Amino acid sequence: MTNTLDPAELNAALENVHRAGMPGLFAEVRDGDTTWRGAAGVADVDTGRPVTADMRHRVGSITKTFTAAAVLQQVERGRIGLDTPIGQYLPSSVPGERGDAITVRMLINHTSGLAEYLPYAYPSLKAFPVLADTGPQSMDDNRLTRFQATELIEMGVTAPAVGIPGGTPGVYSNTNYLLLGELLEQVTGTTAERYITRDVIERAGLRDTEFPADPYVKGSHSRIYEAWFGMIDPPRDYSVHDMSWVGPAASLISTVADLNRFFTLLLAGEIVSLSSLEEMQRTVPVISQEGKVIDYGLGLHPMDAPGQTTFWGHGGTVWGAGALSMASADGKRQMSVAVNLQRWNRLDSSGRPQPHPIDDALAALHHMAMYG
Repeated sequence: MTNTLDPAELNAALENVHRAGMPGLFAEVRDGDTTWRGAAGVADVDTGRPVTADMRHRVGSITKTFTAAAVLQQVERGRIGLDTPIGQYLPSSVPGERGDAITVRMLINHTSGLAEYLPYAYPSLKAFPVLADTGPQSMDDNRLTRFQATELIEMGVTAPAVGIPGGTPGVYSNTNYLLLGELLEQVTGTTAERYITRDVIERAGLRDTEFPADPYVKGSHSRIYEAWFGMIDPPRDYSVHDMSWVGPAASLISTVADLNRFFTLLLAGEIVSLSSLEEMQRTVPVISQEGKVIDYGLGLHPMDAPGQTTFWGHGGTVWGAGALSMASADGKRQMSVAVNLQRWNRLDSSGRPQPHPIDDALAALHHMAMYG
């Protein structure tokens, strides 16, 4: 990893992603005391309004790191046991033997065996992430649907299990994190969103990070476009969407600067203790929603290139928006990137996403941002 940021190279790498087909993207990269911010492309394909690096953005499952940190704060205070069965806290949500077998840790690292509720809440997605038989219709049907976490949890808990509690590889599932939201509410006496806002977001001094109170993104932001594997052509604007379908699993709005600040403080032991951070960095194999086996800790996962520095962070997608935030273990080098198009890959005859020029361009940007 080099110690310098090359603005010309970073700007060129951003521009390459835009040229490969991404309407707009923006990023912040930090190296010690040096910060670079850049943006390429448009925030609105109809008007040509440009994206800017300070825009607020839906950051999807990066929310999980905030939720995991909140749970670990409560572990430190003795209110939650990491290896305590969830049934002891939420017996009606996960009843019977499964409630006795699934621990809090298994929810945070996706080894609970609980299924994803998404294809039940959004029926046209069918057996997401198996994509051959899916369609985007549910996304339009549910733009303004106000889901209750309890109904979504019930869909995931009553669906056929995807593994045995504690078994590996685990299977990534938003059901786990909605349960963690219910757990936080149970032990703190306030909603997970309010607790995370007070004890994680405000404690970290993040000024542009919030759980949305309505279907809109407040402040300067980009429109966001969903292609659903080429089935929505041209991609459709999903900027206005009720995010209760993911709550404490993936609904946060943030900026690339706030994300970098959050991961700096987290990896410095300033959001949770260093011993809690150590727990967060203990990984197990988990099958991601893209069907790849990744190493996953407690709301954090590592990313590295062979022989290079390991980075810790999280990625996220919602309808139309994506983000990735990573920081080196010593917190010195960081990158956060936001994009305003999702699921740009078309599917082959077997339903597998085909390579797209955006993939290589993004990988090159990530590598340039992380390693120089």
